[in-house]
Amino acid sequence: MSKYLGSSCKLCRREGQKLFLKGDKCYTDKCPVARRPYAPGEHGQGRRKISYYGTQLREKQKAKRVYGVMEKQFRRYFKEAAGMKGMTGDNLFQILERRLDNTVYRMGFASSRSQAREMVSHGFFNVNGKKMDAPAYNIKLNDVVTVSGRQKDNETVKGNLDIQRTIPAWLSVDKDKMEGIVIGMPKKEDMDIQFEDHLIVELYSK
Repeated sequence: MSKYLGSSCKLCRREGQKLFLKGDKCYTDKCPVARRPYAPGEHGQGRRKISYYGTQLREKQKAKRVYGVMEKQFRRYFKEAAGMKGMTGDNLFQILERRLDNTVYRMGFASSRSQAREMVSHGFFNVNGKKMDAPAYNIKLNDVVTVSGRQKDNETVKGNLDIQRTIPAWLSVDKDKMEGIVIGMPKKEDMDIQFEDHLIVELYSK
């Protein structure tokens, strides 16, 4: 499985906004986006006019980077979303939000999606009582996500739960039991980062 191995902060700077890829660092003065609010590279501070296609491409790249998926997988999600009832853009981001790594992050067990992805891959969580180590697993209504037995003493997980974060309305979390329940389906207004999804739909519909 391929993945991006470069600097996460450069991705945020390239998109011109915080994508919250580094967890708590994104909320401090050390965040490179705040210190250097321009694109990385030799010509990062130069002014240039971006085409409409470029705007569409940047929005797609932003979505891929936020959720940590590569092009082939993202395109597969789009194809799945297009075949569902309703708005393709809404369907696409519902699929992305329902990824297990994203769900773990939104429940507050991890400080970032990348940390959540690593935790899931190492078997930190059970879904409905069964060990699940696939970050791309799509959770369903009434699924119960629980920190696995020996990981309940993990200091990183406990530290993340101690931080006050907003839990979206489609999730319910019991910090004492270290478990979360999917009580609804994610809606656009529940997302922590908003996207111009119509730009992505237009890009892939050409």
